[in-house]
Amino acid sequence: MAVTTNTMMLRRELLTRMIKHLKEGTLKENIDRIPYIMRPRDMDPLRCCVYKDRAMIKYRAMGVMGFGTDDEKDEMTSLSEYYDRALDRKKIEKEPLSVMDAACSACVKVNYVVTNMCRGCVARPCAGSCNKDAISFYNGQAHIDHQKCVNCGLCQKNCPFHAIIYVPIPCEEACPVGAISKNEDGKEHIDPEKCIYCGRCISACPFGAVIERSHIIDIFKSINSPKKTIAIVAPAIAGQFKTPLHNILGAIKKLGFDEVVEVAKGADVTTKNEAEEFITKMEAGEKFMTTSCCPSYYMLAARHLPEVKPYVSHTRSPMYYTAEIVRQQNPDATIVFVAPCLAKRFEAYSDPYVDYTLSFEELGTMLIAYNVNASEQSEYAVDKTIDPISRGYAASSGVMNAVAVAVGDKAEIIPVVIDGINKDTIKELRKFAKACPGNMVEVMACEGGCVNGCNVVANPKVATRQVQELAKHKYDNNII
Repeated sequence: MAVTTNTMMLRRELLTRMIKHLKEGTLKENIDRIPYIMRPRDMDPLRCCVYKDRAMIKYRAMGVMGFGTDDEKDEMTSLSEYYDRALDRKKIEKEPLSVMDAACSACVKVNYVVTNMCRGCVARPCAGSCNKDAISFYNGQAHIDHQKCVNCGLCQKNCPFHAIIYVPIPCEEACPVGAISKNEDGKEHIDPEKCIYCGRCISACPFGAVIERSHIIDIFKSINSPKKTIAIVAPAIAGQFKTPLHNILGAIKKLGFDEVVEVAKGADVTTKNEAEEFITKMEAGEKFMTTSCCPSYYMLAARHLPEVKPYVSHTRSPMYYTAEIVRQQNPDATIVFVAPCLAKRFEAYSDPYVDYTLSFEELGTMLIAYNVNASEQSEYAVDKTIDPISRGYAASSGVMNAVAVAVGDKAEIIPVVIDGINKDTIKELRKFAKACPGNMVEVMACEGGCVNGCNVVANPKVATRQVQELAKHKYDNNII
């Protein structure tokens, strides 16, 4: 997924400003000024006017404080008032996504448009190929009647001058399960019963209208309380900051966490349990088994693929097992999962052991705001008991590789890797229920794996190389 769009840069600037004020204890008195500082009157507006730009920053700031636009009951409520509410909050919202109606451009649902490149040719193959009589000609130019058009695309395919273009609705186009659509006002709405929290709509919307509710305020409260706060960090972190893993973990600890634990520790447990489950199922004559680490995938199976759901592994994710281990050792601690994607935030909400989630993007802005350089040499001692292969979970085929080693010669694995959930791979998965080309299927929602989650901050290809290299060797602070 893209990591350098202008909407992301604005989001990261806002996060950094707010976290700096949080650190300095000055957010309440400064938060209402932030939209004006970020979009001064003499700056060229990104939208229709500077006032709308400021309004959108306000709604984004609400998201940073854990609120959605639907939480706004009175437009006159100031950001400082929302900050007070966030400090008093006892429980965070389950639904992590919200659409800013005012930011949504309400893209017109007209997918095929005739451009001025139309030559009004005599053959008129566009009209000839249209079965709905939706194309007519005026003044030598083709016109599409959008009341009749069914968006089949035949006119575009047959135009010899490529004068007909396809105009997508980016968020709807990106969603693999049709969870985002227009409401009665023409604005986009996310159906929580269909959503699999893959985060594609966040990345796809060119107007930045889809926002994520953050847990930053709640995490900051915990770090600055007498209560012990422990960060458990997803394996994908190893490829995020172009520095050895022990430096990254050391930098996270400098932010105020009492302990930092790799989720690769829980991946060791996932590997063992999933290998045993696979052997048992194959001995029982089952056709195949799929992995279960990616929450977007198991929500896809549960909500949209009932024919595949019986084949999903019952083994819990590395996050679950890591949090369970940490909770047993620290019953009263606050556990914060540091995650690469939105789906993990949703999974963590339902996890009995995890309290909050900090995304990689939020972590990156927190390091900047706290003036902590992840590249500085750290003496942090990495857990040597973790199997190196478990650190490879973050890249595509990583889970499969780990389970295959654990299974050994106890059963034959015929691997199938689904590298990214989209409309085509969903069709492929449906076919597996009838005839699967293998007996173990690894499914990752993001192409390339967790290194390409919607909240990552590094180039996924670079991150993949770092993660895969780390999975080959026992960790040594002096070498890697």
